[in-house]
Amino acid sequence: MRGAFDPVEVTRGDGPVVLGMPHTGTHIPDGIFARLNAEGRLLRDTDWHVDTLYEGLLPSATIVRATFHRYVIDANRDPAGVSLYPGQNTTELVPTTNFDGAPIWVAGGEPDAADIAARTGNYHKAYHQALADEIERVRATCGVAVLYDCHSIRSFIPHLFDGALPDMNIGTNEGATCSPALADIVRSLAAASPFSHVINGRFKGGWTTRHYGRPGEGVHAIQMELAQANYLMTEAPPFDYDPLRAARLRAVLKEIIGGLEDAAPALIAEARAQR
Repeated sequence: MRGAFDPVEVTRGDGPVVLGMPHTGTHIPDGIFARLNAEGRLLRDTDWHVDTLYEGLLPSATIVRATFHRYVIDANRDPAGVSLYPGQNTTELVPTTNFDGAPIWVAGGEPDAADIAARTGNYHKAYHQALADEIERVRATCGVAVLYDCHSIRSFIPHLFDGALPDMNIGTNEGATCSPALADIVRSLAAASPFSHVINGRFKGGWTTRHYGRPGEGVHAIQMELAQANYLMTEAPPFDYDPLRAARLRAVLKEIIGGLEDAAPALIAEARAQR
């Protein structure tokens, strides 16, 4: 049944890394699903199988996953509706189009202000309350929290960016959301891998990364946007997971998030030295 579900799933770990997954969910309440058009019902812009991609890579990690789809409301957008990338094409807090700029709602079914307010309270707030609680719990028990925000996207979306997207897109909002040492760990491991990468390119980190990343307060945040061609059989319906392709990528991701965990003691020592 589409109408009944818990909007957030939390798996608690005892380590310093928190994996945020705002866009892997596919649940849509019946009343909202009925208002989507044929294109919207494809759920094309899902971060397909990202939870499977990271499964088991860091058993000590805490995972906070939104189960609702981003067409219900985008948990990685500013709840005030402020654009992450002013002047560039993007989608809204409650999207009216997909990433290609095509409408996703039937005529007259577009979300209005009351819809957006209700969804913000029921879903967006629920996800971020759970995420904030887990970040604070981890920081209190481990001395530091490292939020690694897990994302993926199609490799070619002319409406959003030119040409092919690099395989790994690392976002730290130009270095503001995490220690330079953490950014260097992710960048160096990506550079040593068989995958292309960029840091603070088209994707500099969404609202989640920018909102929670407070290195001076012991909370570091970094976003990883992956090109789906590296782990899906196809970037078109039915968006099936490809275990063979995924295995190569999983090996690199395991090194990256393991490296973030290993860096925690140094981050704590650095913070103490600055007091």
